[in-house]
Amino acid sequence: MPGVVMIELSAVIVAMDKEVPRVLLVRADVSGNAGGDGQEGLPCGPFDPSGHRTLDEGLRRWVDQQTGLPLGYVEQLYTFGDRFRDPLERAGGPRPVSVGYLALVRKTEGKSLGEGVWNDWYRSFPWEDWRAGPPEIIDAVIAPGLAQWCERAASRPERQLRRERADLTFAFGDSSWDNERVLERYELLYEAGLVAETARDGATLSGDPRDQRPLPTGVPLIKDHRRILATAMGRLRAKIKYRPVIFELMPPSFTLLQLQRAVEALAGGRLHKQNFRRLVAHEGLVERTGQISAQTGGRPAELFRFSRGVVLKRPAPGVRLPVRVKPRRKSSRK
Repeated sequence: MPGVVMIELSAVIVAMDKEVPRVLLVRADVSGNAGGDGQEGLPCGPFDPSGHRTLDEGLRRWVDQQTGLPLGYVEQLYTFGDRFRDPLERAGGPRPVSVGYLALVRKTEGKSLGEGVWNDWYRSFPWEDWRAGPPEIIDAVIAPGLAQWCERAASRPERQLRRERADLTFAFGDSSWDNERVLERYELLYEAGLVAETARDGATLSGDPRDQRPLPTGVPLIKDHRRILATAMGRLRAKIKYRPVIFELMPPSFTLLQLQRAVEALAGGRLHKQNFRRLVAHEGLVERTGQISAQTGGRPAELFRFSRGVVLKRPAPGVRLPVRVKPRRKSSRK
């Protein structure tokens, strides 16, 4: 059905499981419909103009139908409408325009999630987790792959432009790592042919039987769902710096170390303990509960809760993370 547009609703649902940021995925068939036995994807479904009063309502209904999970905090991310983002369109079907959403929930143990399964979001983005230092995959796979991609450029100016782009996004040479550039890094790897979706989409579009060997650059998702997830990761990493959204993922009471570890898990890097606590105290984000937790694996620790009054007192309360770190890394240049 060329020329026909279908509105699709997609949800990036994030929860914290101790020190692991989880995203809720469903199994999908080749057309991207939930309940299949193919690749994983985000909960999604078409918008029904006659049955859904709003886009938000339609999203919540699809998530409830596929996972049984009620959503609390939800915000619209972006509208994704690239051509041939869906295999149905490639087969002559309608062109889907997906409205992506970010939802934050508290993970509940033992609850049946229907077709949904919680997954570590770094399974799809192993180069984004710097908590133990620069990920090995960058030097072992990504840097040499991008260097080859740069050399394949048709002209010297294009080769230079590719090198500068690689250096900026992956912090090669003197560049600094910016943890918010998640989408830019994924799109660069897609363009360079270093993620599985490149061969999958290219082979389908052109009929060219490209190299189908599995790539070690993360678990692919259906359609362009890894791109939607990358957008959500970058948005959440940015937002925790100036809005108290981290507390949508925390239990009602927590220790300061648990809060720090949750922020580090989302941001993909370690923070100085005392500096973090000074920042939290300065922003007035938490208040004492008067209770002590003995379940810390060490000395008992004081429990805190989110201070909701801070939203009224401060225009942009957040944890004020450092935006960049400056690691010493190799250049993408040969």
